[in-house]
Amino acid sequence: MNQIIQQLINGLSLGSIYALLALGYTMVYGIIKLINFAHGEVYMIGAYAGYALTTFLHLGFFPSLIISMIACGL
Repeated sequence: MNQIIQQLINGLSLGSIYALLALGYTMVYGIIKLINFAHGEVYMIGAYAGYALTTFLHLGFFPSLIISMIACGL
């Protein structure tokens, strides 16, 4: 039973990430009628920054999340 609950939580979290990606693409396409593939690049910069901060600098989840968001914004 615990495995089913864990898989349900995993599916919801992954689905919400996909929904955010789709929402970004939809908003940009709706405004300028052009698909902007730079969204993927920005998301990967955030993912790599978060991974590096937690792995190499041994920061916690929330400080690395905030710093990754700042890195994506720059």
